This record gives sequence, C-alpha cells and structure tokens, in this order.
Amino acid sequence: MEDKKITEINGLQLYYSFVAGAQRIFENQKLLNKINVFPVADADTGTNLASTMRSIVNTAQPHENLKLTAVALADAALNGARGNSGIIFAQFLYGFSNEIKEEETLTVSAFAEYMKNAVKYAYEAIANPVEGTMISVIKDWAEYIYQFKDSFDDFLRLLLDGLLKAMESLKLTTTRLAVLAKSNVVDAGAKGFVVFLEGMFDYFKNGQQQLMFDTSKIEVIEAEDNINHEDITFRFCTEALITGKNLSKQSFRDALNGFGDSTVIAGSPTKMRIHIHTDEPWRLFESVAKLGTITYKKVDDMVMQNDLASNRKYAIGLVTDSTCDLPMEMLQKYQIQVVPLTVHFGEEFYLDRITMQPEQFYKKLQASPVYPSTAQPAFNDFVNRYNYLATHYESIISAHISAGMSGTWQNSSNAARKANEESGKKISVVDTKRLTSALGLVVLRTAEAIDAGATHDDIVEKMTLWSLNTKILVTSRTMKYMVKSGRVSYSKGLMGKLLGIKPIVEVKNHGKTEVFGKPFSEKASMKMVMDEMKRFVGNKQVWGYAISHADNLAGAEWYASRMEELTGKKPVFIQQASPVLVTNTGPGVVALSVMLQ
Repeated sequence: MEDKKITEINGLQLYYSFVAGAQRIFENQKLLNKINVFPVADADTGTNLASTMRSIVNTAQPHENLKLTAVALADAALNGARGNSGIIFAQFLYGFSNEIKEEETLTVSAFAEYMKNAVKYAYEAIANPVEGTMISVIKDWAEYIYQFKDSFDDFLRLLLDGLLKAMESLKLTTTRLAVLAKSNVVDAGAKGFVVFLEGMFDYFKNGQQQLMFDTSKIEVIEAEDNINHEDITFRFCTEALITGKNLSKQSFRDALNGFGDSTVIAGSPTKMRIHIHTDEPWRLFESVAKLGTITYKKVDDMVMQNDLASNRKYAIGLVTDSTCDLPMEMLQKYQIQVVPLTVHFGEEFYLDRITMQPEQFYKKLQASPVYPSTAQPAFNDFVNRYNYLATHYESIISAHISAGMSGTWQNSSNAARKANEESGKKISVVDTKRLTSALGLVVLRTAEAIDAGATHDDIVEKMTLWSLNTKILVTSRTMKYMVKSGRVSYSKGLMGKLLGIKPIVEVKNHGKTEVFGKPFSEKASMKMVMDEMKRFVGNKQVWGYAISHADNLAGAEWYASRMEELTGKKPVFIQQASPVLVTNTGPGVVALSVMLQ
C-alpha cells in the first residue's frame, strides 16, 4: 500500500473510481447471475448491474467539478438501470449526487456523510425493503464509514475498512434471509455492491490508474440459469423510464399499488425509473402514463425465459415479430421468440401485444383525438434479442412481416449481422412477404419443421415456397381508416365512402398490398373472398388456414365454417389481429390466410 495519503478527491478521481467499480461488475456477471435467488430466482442480477454500469461507462462524462460528476454518474445510472438491484443502486447514487455540495474537492469526512445520507433515498425507492439484501449491505457500509469518518484522513484506509465491513455484512445475508440460507448463497445484489467497492478500493490502491473501455466491446451476459415456476408470483418483469415535472414517488407508489410485487421506484422530480413484477403490464402502463411521459419500456416474460433456460427444446431458435398473430399457447409450445412493433398515439407509445392489447387498442382508437401510427422494432431491440438467444441456440431463424410494408425485416437483418459477428452463430432473417395470419402460418410451419428435426438451411430454403403457397385476403368495413393511415388517398376514400365500398385487400407475392375487390356490402365482400379461396385451393391439398380479426369474431367464425366445409379441416388458429394491422385497416377487419401443402 502506498505511503502517500489521499486526503481529498476531485470529480475526475470520483468518476474513475466508479469506472473501476464497474469493471469489477463486468468481471463478476456470471457469478452474480448464478447466485441470484431473491426476490425471484431469475438469474439476472449480474446482467442487470452490468447493464446499469455500462450506461455509466458509456454516457457519464467526467468533470473536475464534483457536483457535475456526481450528477452525471447518477443520471447515467438511472437511464440504464435494470432490475431491482440496478434501480436501487441508481437511486443510491441519485441520493449521493443530491446531497453533495458545490465544492472543488471531497474530504473523507464529507464523502462518508454524503454516502450515509444517500441511504435513505435508496430505502425510499423500495416499496417493501427486505433486510439481508443489497440495501442492508449499503446501509451497514455507509453507517460504518460515517461512524469512523473522523478517525481516518485517508481515502484508501476508509475504503479498505469500509470494504471489510461490507464483506462482513454480506456474509450475514445468508443468515438473515431464509431463501438465501436454503440455497447457501449470499444475496446477489449485495455481492454486486461489494465487488463494486472492491473496484473502487483497487483504483486508489494501484495508483489511480485510469481504466479505458472500448464501449462497443462491453459485454452484458444474459442469464442462463433457470427459475422455478413456483417462485414466479407474477409473470412479467416490467420497467419504465418516465420524464416530466414535479414527479412524485408517492404518486408512482399509488399508481403501482395492487399490480404486483418487487416494486422499486427511483429517480428525481424530472425523471423516474420504475420496476415491478406484474401480470398486466398493459394496464400498469395506462396508470403510469397519467403521471408523465414514458420514454422507455421493458417487459420480460420470466416464465418464457425460464422455459428457454431450463428446458430448451431445439438447437435452432425461432424469432418473429408481433404482427404474426400467433396465440400464446403456440408461441410457448415451440418456444418462439416475438419482438414487438410499437404503436404510437402522439407522444405515447406502446409495445404491440405487451403494453397494448387489441381490446385496449380498440377503445383508445375511438377515444383518442390523435390517430395512431406504427413503428418497427429498433435495431438494438433485435441485437439484444439475438445476443441473448445466441447463448442458448446453435443457430437462429427469424421470419418477419413483409419488407414492403415495414422496416422490421431490414432492422432485423442488420442486427443479425452484428450479432453474428459477435457470437459466430448463424442467423437467417427471412422476408415472408406476408403479414398477420399469413405470417403466422409461415412461422408455425417453420416451427413444426424445426420440431421434426429439419436442418437450418433446408428450412430457410423451404420458407420461400411456403410464403408463395400462402394467400391472404383482408376484408374491411370501411375505407376511412385506410385513408387515415395513408394507405388510400383522400379522394379515393371519399369516393369509397359515398359508394359504401367494403374493400378487399390482397397481399401479393411481391410483398405489397393491392385492392382485390370493391363490393358494396360486407356480405358480398365475404362471399367474394370465399369464391377466390375456392379457386385458389382447387384440387390442391391445404396445409392449413388461419383467421385474424379486429373485434369481429362473428365474421371470423363465418369464414371458419365455410373453410371447414371446403377443406375438411379446423382453422389452425383464430386470433385477435395485431393493433399494427388495425391501425392501417380499422376495426371489424378480417384476414383469412390459406397455405397449400
């Protein structure tokens, strides 16, 4: 240990000691994931803390000014916070940044006092603080260094003694919480805090050598261990970042009350981060949206993650997007991963079928003064999904809505190339030139081929033929919504309204829509569709057919009855259509898709 004392530190030293702590988190991700059993054994504490630290390293800018550095660190942590542990840590940093005064350097005594005062901010973030976890170790550490702050005039000595106290508190977590004692592990979040402190101590011990990262190379390792279904009280791990003015933690507590457990609320009057385990993220976001502008959402299906981690069925992973309209039971049966598109009502945005269910969408469509728009998943959404799946599968096939209608396929393709470079896993992204129930049929047939043991390349080659052998016709009750969405010109829409046209749209083999027919009644429209499907089928064998509808079950069942007479088969599925389709065609729409053998 160096003889020279470090009696004060500036903003740069504070920043780089935090970066050193972040480095230790990156190094210990797998260990932290492995020992994660509380509050849910979802094996992601290391992943969550690493994601939080990556945000600090990527976005926080160091300043000699202490206050500016502390604020930058706290804001970066809040923006990137993930999971219980990440959000608690971010709130602790916010408390530290809020308490710190405008001063050029930080003494040992002042550092200890600010850290002690920051603890109450972390406790306030947790709806039901549980002792024997990360929050306990933070409190024990902060109270210890505050108690002895006047005994030390050297940061290195303070951090060393504080680290030893934190290690002692960490060991006690096993005895303070029954679930930890049962598994004979310490609390994962608490361990993460201790390894962070180790990094800070090493920074000062080793001569304050600045760590420099190639931020594009920082790896966040997704969880690989399994969760017991019995431990999952609520299905979806749900998070959001909300901005606004005069945001109040109490208002958020009231809004989240009754939705689930593992609630953490962190942030400031202008930016708030929430975390909760719930079964109804779509209703939860309706409640939270009243308090501010939601700028980020994340919803993880913990049951699906557990099934994939503990019971992976195939060597080939299958990905699609939310416009496929496949029922949940089929997605679960074949472990199909779905990346959601987004639906936007002005500044409000929703994750298709996750934070916006079809029934919810119809109500909002009627009530909102703003007509919705849709957007493809972001590039990073696909990169994260492919990197996660690459840890589980030997190769991945991804099938999407027509590239002629959405940029989803392009973003997915670009992300697949990046993920392939990083993982070396083969990822094939297929433009099905179809959407809704037709896309669902292609995805389902792909899933069955994977289940039957077909090879990756053979499946990808056949997917083009399966798409070409699928016809989709979409009936609509009005042209009004096609005009609003820009799919039909105003003049044509006005003419259609005057004539009472009930348009039929077909998705052609080039992947774009064309008007198939312009009947004057819904009954005539449906008859025209069935006449065309009879012609399409002819004497050929039908692999299957599926129906998507927008609040028009009667119409869907009419088609199902006629198709059963024609083919002798029940529908593969009847499902409410994705809000993405309804945005462009309106309520009442029915999409009938038929795939030949």
